[in-house]
Amino acid sequence: MEANMRWVALTAVAPVAWGTNYFVTHEFLPADRPLYGAALRALPAGLVLLALCRQWPRGAWWWRSAVLGLLNVSVFFVLVYAASQLLPTSVASTVMAVSPLTMMLIAWSLVSERPGIAHLAGAAIGLAGVCLMLLTGVGGVSVPGVLASVAAMLVSSFGHILAKRWSTGVDVLASTAWQLTAGGLFLLPIAAAVEGPPPELSTPALIAFGYVALVATALAFAAWFTGLRHLPAGTVGLIGLLNPVTGVLLGIAVAGEVLTAQQLCGLILVLIGVVLGRPTRAGQRQ
Repeated sequence: MEANMRWVALTAVAPVAWGTNYFVTHEFLPADRPLYGAALRALPAGLVLLALCRQWPRGAWWWRSAVLGLLNVSVFFVLVYAASQLLPTSVASTVMAVSPLTMMLIAWSLVSERPGIAHLAGAAIGLAGVCLMLLTGVGGVSVPGVLASVAAMLVSSFGHILAKRWSTGVDVLASTAWQLTAGGLFLLPIAAAVEGPPPELSTPALIAFGYVALVATALAFAAWFTGLRHLPAGTVGLIGLLNPVTGVLLGIAVAGEVLTAQQLCGLILVLIGVVLGRPTRAGQRQ
């Protein structure tokens, strides 16, 4: 159990880093270059991890890296950017909060991990908490934005479980490096064709890209895929609910926002949902 909790703590690094990524991207990165933004986030992260692991794909992992790079990096990054541009952060985050349930259902079919009652209850309670924290009388909602957010949630959920299914016998750092590198290489020529020359970046933007690539991508994805290897998909999905929690707490700490009673209740519900999804000895044996 103690070892499981260490994997939980490591996995939590990912949603916390992704929660800070929204703020850094919004404040410091160019808003009109989504393809370059995604490419410059993925490719440097992949190359850094590739230099650390010093392993190239072998056999089936050449095409597996391409498939996972498309799902978990190229398509996902672009859809998330589109959703963040078209929707209020509250709505986009709430849609993404459905991912624990989606991951449980996909894991049931792909890796034979039947979701337990505690995981399902945790997902429902966590989703209710996210809604309480973030949905505060939002006005009109963009239908294309909702579709982009739903597509991002489905693509990433499927891609993450597919990575879990294929992870046996391969180093997790290496497989993460291959996915990020492949996804960045797919995006780079498309960005050049659609958006023209790369954007000129100020010093704050360069520092922000460094943080996004190294912390919110390389470190976060390595932690996330490590968690998927050692923990049930339902547990990992529920840990992902810490993403919107981080966004709310960052707004309080940095932007001077006030934590309302409604947000506090939502925060408590999310944490209860995460706790319900913690791995048990019986669940680990199963």
